[in-house]
Amino acid sequence: QVQLVESGGGLVQAGGSLRLSCAASGRTFSNYAMGWFRQAPGKEREFVATISWTGGSTFYAGSLKGRFTISRDNAKNTVYLQMNSLKAEDTAVYYCTTRRGGIYYTGKGDYEYWGQGTQVTVSA
Repeated sequence: QVQLVESGGGLVQAGGSLRLSCAASGRTFSNYAMGWFRQAPGKEREFVATISWTGGSTFYAGSLKGRFTISRDNAKNTVYLQMNSLKAEDTAVYYCTTRRGGIYYTGKGDYEYWGQGTQVTVSA
């Protein structure tokens, strides 16, 4: 059974940084892209970033590129999201997800497995 467990969320002041982690288990993730989505209160879950199995390719939501960086360590089956220059509008629950194959998919229905989410709150 696939499990994705996020950690690293919390409360941070605007302008600060956080690094989220997602530990994956339950199968071999060869050829699986890993990604992050987020959902703010009263809003739809939205795409944040994805990374290819090799880590050689990444894809970001346009508004976040430059502030957020996705990476992965396959030896640890872990994906990370480094978030810098955080803004109040980044406040959301952040979800880890995975899908077999390519990274250029931004719809939540394109992804197979999801973590339980980790809360990120940015105070103004």
